[in-house]
Amino acid sequence: MNDILPGKSYPLGATVTQEGVNFCLFSRNATAVELLFFDAVDAPRPARVIQLDPARNRTFYYWHILVKGTQAGQLYCYRVHGPFDPPRGMRFDGLKVLTDPYAQSIAYGKNYERAAAAHLGDNCAYAMRSVVADPQRYNWEGDAPLHHPFAETVIYELHIGGFTRHPNSGLPAELRGTYAGLSEKIPYLQALGVTAVELLPVQQFDEQEAPPGLTNYWGYSPVNFFAPHRGYCSCSDPLGPLDEFRDMVKALHRAGIEVILDVVFNHTAEGNHSGPTLSFRGAENRAYYILSQPNQTFYANFSGCGNTLNTNHSIVRRMIMDCLRYWVQQMHVDGFRFDLASVMARDERGQPLRDPPILWEIESEPVLAGTKIIAEAWDAAGLYQVGSFVGHRWAEWNGQYRDDVRRFVKGDNETAGKLAARIGGSRDLYPQPDREPNRSINFITCHDGFTLNDLVSYNSKHNEANLQGNRDGADANFSWNCGVEGAATDPALEKLRLRQIKNFLVLLFTSQGAPMLLMGDEIRRTQRGNNNTYCQNNELAWFNWDDTLRQTELLAFTRKLIAFYRRNKLFSEEHFWTEPGGPEVIWHGVKLNQPDWSPTSHSLAYELINLVDGEHLYVIANAYWESLNFDLPPLPRGQRWQILVDTALPTPKDFPDEPALLSSGQKHYHAQPRSAVILTSAATMPYEAPAS
Repeated sequence: MNDILPGKSYPLGATVTQEGVNFCLFSRNATAVELLFFDAVDAPRPARVIQLDPARNRTFYYWHILVKGTQAGQLYCYRVHGPFDPPRGMRFDGLKVLTDPYAQSIAYGKNYERAAAAHLGDNCAYAMRSVVADPQRYNWEGDAPLHHPFAETVIYELHIGGFTRHPNSGLPAELRGTYAGLSEKIPYLQALGVTAVELLPVQQFDEQEAPPGLTNYWGYSPVNFFAPHRGYCSCSDPLGPLDEFRDMVKALHRAGIEVILDVVFNHTAEGNHSGPTLSFRGAENRAYYILSQPNQTFYANFSGCGNTLNTNHSIVRRMIMDCLRYWVQQMHVDGFRFDLASVMARDERGQPLRDPPILWEIESEPVLAGTKIIAEAWDAAGLYQVGSFVGHRWAEWNGQYRDDVRRFVKGDNETAGKLAARIGGSRDLYPQPDREPNRSINFITCHDGFTLNDLVSYNSKHNEANLQGNRDGADANFSWNCGVEGAATDPALEKLRLRQIKNFLVLLFTSQGAPMLLMGDEIRRTQRGNNNTYCQNNELAWFNWDDTLRQTELLAFTRKLIAFYRRNKLFSEEHFWTEPGGPEVIWHGVKLNQPDWSPTSHSLAYELINLVDGEHLYVIANAYWESLNFDLPPLPRGQRWQILVDTALPTPKDFPDEPALLSSGQKHYHAQPRSAVILTSAATMPYEAPAS
C-alpha cells in the first residue's frame, strides 16, 4: 500500500492536504482501529478497509493515518475494536460501523437503520457514512458574521424543515423543507422585521429516534455536531448540505438577518444502555458520557434523553470548542443557543460545578468574542440557573418571563408585581452590577410548548398523536382557552382570543430585554393543543402559508409592533430602566404613581421616558374582566397623548397608520376588559411602516 503514510495526530477528523487526506480519531482504550472507504452511500460493504498499525499510526490516544490521493467527497467510517465491559464503562464493538465525531458532512440513504446499530452483529449495510470535506473550497464573497448587539436584536425561532415544508409554501417540491427553501422566504422575514433567526437543531440528527411510525422532527437527537443535517438539503450530493447551508447563511446576512444555531451539547442520539452504537459510544464511551457509579453500565440522564454528554471531560471540551469555532469561522454563523445548558455545568460525576471549565472557555474564546451565546439555563434533572448562570456575557432564555407574563394575561392572582419585574428587564433575577438588560431573552412561547394561538385556545395539552398516552409534554402551561377548548366558531370568542394574543405581543415588545417570537405566532399557527411536537413532522407542526392570507390582521399588527420596538431607542438601552442616569420607568395603577401590588390586582400601567431621544410612552395592561379608567400622566405644554395601540379596537384602529390624538383636556383613558394600550406623546416616533 504505497499510498499510506503514518499521518499526524492533528487536526482531529478528516483534513484535506496537498498529499491526500489525514484521518485522526481519539480512542484511549481501543486495541485496533480500521478505516473504511465506501464508493456509494448505500454500498453494503466497504470498497477498502485499512488497518491502522498501533505502532505506526497511534500517538498517545490518537489514531491517525494519511491516505494519499484521497479527495473531498470520499465516504468513510471506522470500526473500533476493544473490550466490551459495560460495568467498567467499556462498550467497544468491532462489528459496528461508526461515523467520525469530527466529520463535517454525513451521508446516508434509504438503507439507514437505527435499530441495526442497537442489535448484535454487523450494521455496515445500514450505517451512516462520514464524508471528507474541504471547507476552504467555498467562496463566501466577502461575507462575515453580522455582530448585531443584543440591544438591537429581535429573534425569530424557526424550524428549517417546518417553515417551508407545507405544500402551500409556493416552492417547488424539491425545495420544501430545505436550506434553499428558507433562502427563498427571506423577504417574508424582512417584512416581519426580525433581525435574527434562531434555528432549531441543524447539527446532523437521527430522524429515526422517535415513537414507532413517527419521525424525530425537532432535531434534538444529534449524531454529529459538525455536520449540517442532510435532511434539510435539496440535493443528494454527499457535500451538498455544506454548500446549501452556507448559501442560506450568506443570503440571510445580505438581508441583515443573523443566524443563531440551537446546539445540543447535552446528549446524543445513542440513547441509554440499550441504544444504538453510532459514533461516540463505540469510539470511547467512558470519555464522551457521564456514567453511573460505581457500576458504569448505565448512563446518567440529566438531559431526559437517555444519556448525558460529559462536557467537562478534556476530550469532549476540546470537541465542543473545535465545533463552535468551526461553525463561526467556516460556516459564518452569528451565535448559539445552548439547549439545556445547565448540563454543561456538571462535572464528570454529574455534580454541579461552581466554575464549569467548558462554560468559561466558551465565554473567553477569542474566536467567539463577537458571537451571541445564549443559555437555556436549566436541565431535565432539576438544576435551574436562570439568573445565576456563570460568566459575564452569557444571555439566557428567561423562563420566568414566560411564566409571569402568561399568568398575568390569563388573569391569575399575585402577578402584577411579578409582571413589573419582567417588564423592567428582570433586575430581580439579574442583580449583577455589569449586567446588560438585553441579555434576558424574553419570550412567551417557543418550540417546546403551546403556540401563542394554542395558549389562548386550550386549557390542557392534547398530545395523543405522539403515541405516549398524553403523558409527554409539560402540564404547567398557564394557558386559558377563553371559555371553549380548542377551535371555535363563535365570533365573540375568536375576538377575545385575538385580543389576548395581541395583549401578549404588546407586553413582549414593551419590555426591556431581547424579544423572541416563535415561528408562526404572527399568523396564529396552531398545533391543535399539542405542546410537544418533537415527533410530528407533518402539517400539525408546519408553517401554513395560507394563514398569511387568512390572518392578515394579526400579521400586520405584529409587523407594526416590531417596527415600533426597533425604532424607539428606549428598547435598545443597555442600562436597566430602573437605574438612575438613563431612561426611566414609572409604575402606575388606575391612579398615577399608585400601582396596585395587591394579590388580586389584574392591572398595571407604566410610563417609559427617554429624555435624550425625546421618547415618551404610556402603556396600560388591563387583564381584568371589566373596563377600568386610568389616569393619564401630564405632558409638557403643547404635547398631547396619541393612541398608538389599543387591542380592544377593531382593525385597523387597533394600530392605526396615523395615531389618533386624544383631546387636549382628556385626563383619563378608558381601557376595555382584557386589553393593552400604548400611548405616545406627540413628539415620539411611533414606528416606521414596514415593507409590505
